[in-house]
Amino acid sequence: MSSSAGEIRQAQRRTWAGLSSGWETWDAVIMDQMRPITDALLAHLDLAADQVHLDVAAGTGEPGLTIAARTPQGRGVLADLAPEMLRVAERRAAARSVSNIETVVCSADGLPFEDATFDTVSVRFGFMFFPDLPAATAEIARVLKPGGRLVSSVWVRPQDNPWTEIAMAAIRAEVALPPTPPDGPSMFRCARPGYVSALYGAAGFGDITEWEVGVELVTATAAEHWELISAHVSLAVAALRQVDEQARERIAAAVVAAVGRFERDGAVRVPGVALCIAGSKTAPGA
Repeated sequence: MSSSAGEIRQAQRRTWAGLSSGWETWDAVIMDQMRPITDALLAHLDLAADQVHLDVAAGTGEPGLTIAARTPQGRGVLADLAPEMLRVAERRAAARSVSNIETVVCSADGLPFEDATFDTVSVRFGFMFFPDLPAATAEIARVLKPGGRLVSSVWVRPQDNPWTEIAMAAIRAEVALPPTPPDGPSMFRCARPGYVSALYGAAGFGDITEWEVGVELVTATAAEHWELISAHVSLAVAALRQVDEQARERIAAAVVAAVGRFERDGAVRVPGVALCIAGSKTAPGA
């Protein structure tokens, strides 16, 4: 593995460590937003009571915790770069009385497991950030049993995700953000249809399908929407460190005004769209 990939992972570890408290603070709202994705991914897994499941880039624990709760005789492994995020997952597991899980700090392209260990693997919003996508996909294939299922999700086009793009547009009006490398880790890196499916295919997966799923980020007020975004979206948090208090106030005012148009039924409901991908590891000789 290249030193540049190692440097990227170290930076990501620091970033997600810093975001862990914001994710825990806003856990209920974030999980409500992500629930349609979790439901869509689980619908493409044939879960058994004794399932052995790996959740890669597990963060604060989903969908791994939900899968573990539904497979009480099984075992769930939550893997992530940031131990701080996994400690949030452990607290969430304890609060839900989910005891059949363990957490492992590791990178996706260096999974510390034997070949063919897991029945199923999930990667909810992790692919976009892997420094070496082919290596990570190959590692996932290695630890998955033949015939086992891999499900994942990524964000589609920025314009279809105003829940985050509104804030980033307001930030860009105040600060010049560095350009994102064309194939470097970023939130929308895997947005193109077929991008992740091609990675699946190259790693030996078949029966590949992808489909879009809509979400809503629901907050009580537009001001609460901004408070959440500024605490848990990595792009926004990093950019806001570059502005002074006056600029931050202008950004906040612009976001609050823009998301106000999504207010209905007594709440602010800002939409988004994700792409889900599912496939099966091809058995030898198949």
